[in-house]
Amino acid sequence: MSMLKGKKIAILGDRDGIPGPAIAECVTAAGAEVIFEATECFV
Repeated sequence: MSMLKGKKIAILGDRDGIPGPAIAECVTAAGAEVIFEATECFV
């Protein structure tokens, strides 16, 4: 059983690091529900 199964996740990705959609794919595959996903530029 996954640690994320049934959890709701908000994702903030980094433009120069790991983008939000990539993180969203991973947590969705782990059984979580993505309720917010964005990729921002943190300068």
